[in-house]
Order: sequence, then C-alpha cells, then structure tokens
Amino acid sequence: MKYLEEISEFRSSPELVEKLYRYGILKVYEAGSVILNENAHIRSIPIVMKGVMKVLRTEEDGREILLYYIRAGESCIMSFLGGLHHETSKVRVEIEEDAEILFLPVDKVSLFMREHPEWLDYIFRSYHKRFEELLETVNAIAFKRMDERLLDLIRKKVELTGNNTIQITHEQLAGELGTARAVVSRLLKQLEEAGIVRLGRNKISVV
Repeated sequence: MKYLEEISEFRSSPELVEKLYRYGILKVYEAGSVILNENAHIRSIPIVMKGVMKVLRTEEDGREILLYYIRAGESCIMSFLGGLHHETSKVRVEIEEDAEILFLPVDKVSLFMREHPEWLDYIFRSYHKRFEELLETVNAIAFKRMDERLLDLIRKKVELTGNNTIQITHEQLAGELGTARAVVSRLLKQLEEAGIVRLGRNKISVV
C-alpha cells in the first residue's frame, strides 16, 4: 500500500493525513472494474493507495482513447475539477491493476484547500503531471505512426506492472489506441517478426 504519509506534499502535515484517513473511504477493486463513467456525477475524489487506474475518453462514434494512467499516491485531476465545479465526468476511470482506492468526499476537497496549503500543492502537482501526459498523448496522436504508439503503450504497461509479459487482448489495445483490432493484430505480427515482442494467447511479451 502507498500510505498517505509517503506522499511528498503530506509529509509536513500529519493533521492533513489524519483527516484524509478519517473522512476517506477505502475500497478494493479488481482489474477491469469501472469506478467512474462518463456523464456520472462526481461525489468523491479517488486517491490510489495501491495498483493503477487508467483514464479514457469515448468519442461519439464509440471509439476510445487512453489519456493517462494514475499510479499509487496519485489522484485524478479530472475528478478534482469536475467535483469542485459540480459537473458530470468527462472521462471514464477504469482499474488497470487490482487496486485500493481512498475516496474523499467532494465537500472535504474544497475545505482542505482552504485549511491546508499542502493539499493545494498536491492538487497543483497532479494537474501539472496530468497536463504533461495529455500533451504527450496529443503529440503521439498527431506525429507518431500507429506502430510506434502501439509499442509505446506496450512498454508503458510493462513498466507499470514490472513484468515483461502483459495479459491483454488485441481488442483492448485497439480500444486504448482508438483504432481497429485488425490494425493492432497486423502491427503486433510485424513486431513479432522483427523480434521485438512475442505473442501468446491474450498475452504479449517484450523480448
């Protein structure tokens, strides 16, 4: 578990940490679980204690695109902004790896912003990191070939899991990249022929 005390902004404020534990609700999720859907009302802000979440955006035609991952010790800035302004969610948040999530009620988020500058620092750091990752996503879509984006995504998942073999279907990869499954299957075959990856049943190994 990523204890709140280990988060850099919280180390100087035991009082803030105590309040987060007091008012937060800890829940456990399995990989594949959806904790927030698009257009849903945001009533609490998730802080990842263990595991990984991913944030996706769905277009009107049903295509999806992966925006970024949220690791232990991090939160979803989209939830922060939507919750503070009483708006519905613009994204879907799904569990990538089995996770423990601490949910903080929205009313406490704004209260802590007034009472604890460390909490505001945490929000600003989260915003800055997510903004940089969104720029990387836009850059990849605009300037990278699909085979480069596919390999980048596979390597990112390997980094997140700490395992050279990831359990995933071609359909799931296609969904996160916003392309067709046939395109992903063709490109994976090319990567395998080049000796970069090894394909198995619903799994991919980086060589």
